[in-house]
Amino acid sequence: MAESPVKSSTENSPGLLRSSSIVSVMTLVSRVLGLIRDVVVAQYFGARADAFFVAFKIPNFFRRLFAEGAFSVAFVPVLSEYRRLRPLDEVRLLIARVSGLLGMALLAITVLAVLFADYLPWVFSPGFRDDPAKFALTGDLLRITFPYLLFISLTAFASSVLNAYGRFAVPAFTPVLLNVCLIFAAVVMSDWFEEPLFALAWGVFLAGLVQLVFQLPFVARLGLLVRPVYVRHDEGVSRIGKLMIPALFGVSVSQINLLLDTLLASFLESGSVSWLYYSDRLNNLPLGVFAIAIGVVILPSLSGKHAANDGDAFSRTLDWAVRMVFLLALPAALALVVLATPLMSTIFYHGEITAYDIGKMTMSLQAYGSGLLAFMLIKVLAPGYYARQDTKTPVKIGIQAMVVNMVLNLALVFPLQHVGLALATSLSAYYNVFMLYRGLRKTDAYQHQSGWLTFILKLLAANLALFGVMFWLMGSAGQWLEWSALDRSLWLTVIVVAGVVTYFAVLVAAGLRLRHLRGSVF
Repeated sequence: MAESPVKSSTENSPGLLRSSSIVSVMTLVSRVLGLIRDVVVAQYFGARADAFFVAFKIPNFFRRLFAEGAFSVAFVPVLSEYRRLRPLDEVRLLIARVSGLLGMALLAITVLAVLFADYLPWVFSPGFRDDPAKFALTGDLLRITFPYLLFISLTAFASSVLNAYGRFAVPAFTPVLLNVCLIFAAVVMSDWFEEPLFALAWGVFLAGLVQLVFQLPFVARLGLLVRPVYVRHDEGVSRIGKLMIPALFGVSVSQINLLLDTLLASFLESGSVSWLYYSDRLNNLPLGVFAIAIGVVILPSLSGKHAANDGDAFSRTLDWAVRMVFLLALPAALALVVLATPLMSTIFYHGEITAYDIGKMTMSLQAYGSGLLAFMLIKVLAPGYYARQDTKTPVKIGIQAMVVNMVLNLALVFPLQHVGLALATSLSAYYNVFMLYRGLRKTDAYQHQSGWLTFILKLLAANLALFGVMFWLMGSAGQWLEWSALDRSLWLTVIVVAGVVTYFAVLVAAGLRLRHLRGSVF
């Protein structure tokens, strides 16, 4: 079947591709440093870092819930509309009033959390109660890590302003500073404390402050660094608040699901929390580099097209994003599943991490990897709702997906232990994707462009070739644990390079060109 050209190229599609590429590169740097950070933490602390991971996950959960999650998807569409339709003074006033209200709310939450830090582990890691020392340590670490929420949420606010104005590189680079701070804390500060995990906690605190200070000059260059003002009633702030309340559930369903995993994992074999954490971190590498980058870039673009009442361009932009996800997610998911042992052994088999840990982490990585396509599609389909200032529909879908995840957690955790938790998260993500897709199709917000059948056939051929190369070169999974770190690294590099070359060579041979990625014909 021959592909027919799309009626017109996606508006700004070269710009979307360029911006997505910039964000992807910056995110890749951050995620690679994040992996180095995890390697360092694993080497210094092994699976005994459960208390820190919970103490770090709690403010991170609220960060993704309030800041990067619900707040961003509510704020960016409104700010994009103000930028397009209103004078600069009104934009500055909106930013001042939103930052004032956000700052007050965050300060109140932070103070309460620090005061009641001893009780939060009862909610987020009740299984630790069987180990009083670990339970108490988690609370002590939480007092240090929770103010990170205040700093990083204000950082996310600044990032939203920069993204709305097309300044994607700085927000994408900023997480690098978190990883630098934590690596410094693990390597240098560990000797400063009787309990070395306190070094990591103070590293988190410092990282939040550094990231905020780093972004402020770039906001100032736009003329948008204004003094926060607390005003109870404002039309723009009220709209953001109304959008944000349902978005709290919709955009953060994956985070809530992961939190449920942590809660149940705290009752399982010691080390289960760490195994899931390391697996999820590796699974999040392609998720962050590709899908989140695309989602961040298309949200302001979709919001602008919606404000201009250009439904056709809106649909084309969504279609472009979905195809980009399929192009990148399928080989990444295949690599995570097939190369799980080589990846885990190469990255984490050092220091306190044992062969037993690697085996456990491999299985949960394969479970998470099977859901990578769904995780990535959520990141590009959800903006189709948020850009139209519809946060209620994703809420309903999110609640349904949470219920599905909880049922699957309870069904799979007993026979499969921590692997069952990872698999339940993946399966519930596919349910989430299906419902998001169906809703967009029902409202005609998303219409498929031409050439999908041919595109899928090309992807199938390329992924089959990729699987053959990886399976042939990988050899026995057990031998990876016997090799030296250098041998593992070198051979994994050979496999990855061979796989990437094979995948794109088949696509090029099948007729895929760079112009297709820009939206002219896909």
